[in-house]
Amino acid sequence: MTTSAPRPATAPPSTRKRVVDAVRIGFLVLVLAAVGYALVRNWSDVSVSFRRIGPGSLALGLLLALVSPVLSMLGWRVLLTDLGSRLHLAPASGVFFVGQLGKYLPGSVWSVVAQADMARTLGVPRRRTAVVGLITIALSALCGMVAGLPALPALVTRGEAQLPWWFLALVIGGLLVGLWPPVLNRAIATLFRLLRREPLEHDLSTPAVALSTMWFTLSWLAGGASIWVMATSLAREGADARHLAVVSICGYLLAAGIGMFSFVVPAGVGVRDGVLVLLLATSMPLAAATAVVVVARFYSVIADVAWAGIGWLWARTHHLLPDRKVEPHV
Repeated sequence: MTTSAPRPATAPPSTRKRVVDAVRIGFLVLVLAAVGYALVRNWSDVSVSFRRIGPGSLALGLLLALVSPVLSMLGWRVLLTDLGSRLHLAPASGVFFVGQLGKYLPGSVWSVVAQADMARTLGVPRRRTAVVGLITIALSALCGMVAGLPALPALVTRGEAQLPWWFLALVIGGLLVGLWPPVLNRAIATLFRLLRREPLEHDLSTPAVALSTMWFTLSWLAGGASIWVMATSLAREGADARHLAVVSICGYLLAAGIGMFSFVVPAGVGVRDGVLVLLLATSMPLAAATAVVVVARFYSVIADVAWAGIGWLWARTHHLLPDRKVEPHV
């Protein structure tokens, strides 16, 4: 009878890591305190806006918010399949959605760590899952920024002027270059070389990049449509419907894309919300914009938690998540 070797003791966190974690937590506390203070100070106006949204708009907004994470999961699954690990939708849902809860910890990479640990029990190499997670964050953010750029003039000029069309075309073109497979694969290879890590087994294929980009963009659009549905109930009388659609849908994409690059706070808390409030306030009172953003943030948390539970239960019910860890295929 053989006994397994004892697991090595985990090294205690370094002083630098403890300081960084403390700064992140402290910054998060300050952000939440500022948001809470603003809500309390303007609660009478905000509460009126909540009631004006209406049950129909709230229900449709929640439905669209629930659709958005599913589309993101499909894009993540395409990339994982392209690198050699095809998962059935059930375990893929369990890994992606449960792992996504890690984004609520300070630092955007915790969801990647959680997904890599879970996927390893299904025979997926930890490194492959981690790479796909990081690529997913980068591609998703790029898709959000590209599709959200029509809202940039409203953010920069507060809706009082338009940026030159050639400037927007230049920025969009530059971001699209980052989504071009040869450039994307070269960037990934360069990053691995700088980190002194082994390269990918093979480059990401053009169909996989195109398909995942489509899913990520549709996911952003579903989330933006959720904002737009609620914002239409609170817009100023006579407000420009086109402008409202741009600041609601494209504005959400732009704000969320910016929030994904804010590694200090979890899930872009405060960053995405602040940018979105500024954009919506060009078409409605500040209290109304705040009400929409608060509901949207609440819906995103509901969607993450609900799908995490459903993904885990679905996978377990279909006996697709093994009880014991298996060695990953390398």
